[in-house]
Amino acid sequence: MQGHPAVLDALNALLAGELAARDQYFIHARMLQDWGYDRLAARLAHEMEDETGHADALIKRILMLGGRPHMVPGPLNVGEDVPGILASDLAVEHSVIRHLREVIALCERERDYVTRDLLLPMLEDTEEDHAHWLEQQLRLVQALGLQNYLQSQMS
Repeated sequence: MQGHPAVLDALNALLAGELAARDQYFIHARMLQDWGYDRLAARLAHEMEDETGHADALIKRILMLGGRPHMVPGPLNVGEDVPGILASDLAVEHSVIRHLREVIALCERERDYVTRDLLLPMLEDTEEDHAHWLEQQLRLVQALGLQNYLQSQMS
């Protein structure tokens, strides 16, 4: 089946974002693990796995539509401390949310309902799990103070 060129381009752009999010979560998880914040590191490693799953679904769909996946991640923004890590990961998630909404609307216009239906759970996961959790963590840093929050993230 041949997909609409605009949809294929948009899926490849989404793929670049998912690959960047995966790589950013990966480096952040390893940094946090190295710093001794094992609980936070484990959660970001889980987020990395989720992003890998999103990328896998996009790759499969691009191939099914007769396209060629572009395996080049977007730029990374590596944080230098825990609040910076949380904020940069949240910024990536907000970017992915905006892009997913745009591509879902494009799929609607092009009547590619199967691709739209593939993207809807990704949007839900990104909004309700990834971004929401990161927002909670940043609120906890504010409410508890950074030192108390960091202590809670040690195993």
